[in-house]
Parts: sequence; structure tokens; C-alpha cells
Amino acid sequence: MHMTWMRYTAGRLKSDYRYSVGIVYNNYPWPTDAADEQIKLVEKAAQEVLNARALYPKSTPADLYDPRTTPPELVWSHHKLDRAVDKCYRSQPFTTEIKRMEHLFKLYERMIEKQKYL
Repeated sequence: MHMTWMRYTAGRLKSDYRYSVGIVYNNYPWPTDAADEQIKLVEKAAQEVLNARALYPKSTPADLYDPRTTPPELVWSHHKLDRAVDKCYRSQPFTTEIKRMEHLFKLYERMIEKQKYL
């Protein structure tokens, strides 16, 4: 979800993303109504990503995330993390990147609307 948000909101310098705290990070709409049990599943899945990385202590992030050589356990753990995060937003899966972005922008609009009255 965050990578989708970043791709649509971050600036670019040539083809590189310009990740900004003020534009991308602080404005990322995390669902405030996510159930505690779902958040715990995200935490567990995030730990599984860290555990999968730890299996390869001599590998750099560039090695671990090279699409040609990413270890299967790391791919799988990221897949589980992505699914857990998605379920914090809604129970049914997102079928396209556009649907995902539409959902994020609706949450963002609500977030902005609430801030008007603070």
C-alpha cells in the first residue's frame, strides 16, 4: 500500500523517486479503524520479513532484493506482509493498482476533512 502511495505522490528527479517526509510519509493514510488483531498480524508478518533477511547475514539489501536472486522465503514473507496490510484497509483484495490508489485517496480526503476542524 505504501509503495503505491509513494509512486503516486512522490516527486521525481529523472526516474528516481524523491521521497519526502512532508509529502509522502506524513500524508500516508493508515486506516484508523484497523482491528487490533489485524495490526498484530501485520506486526507478525513484518517480523517474518526481518527473520527471512536474517537468514542471509552476508547479503546486502541490493543482493536480497535483486529480482533475479531474491530468496524465496523473503518473497513469501513480503507477500504475507502485503496481504496483512491490505486487510487493514478492507477485507476484499484489491484487483488493480488504480483501485488501491482510489481507496487510499478516499482515506486521504477523509483525513484532510478531519483536520479542517482541529
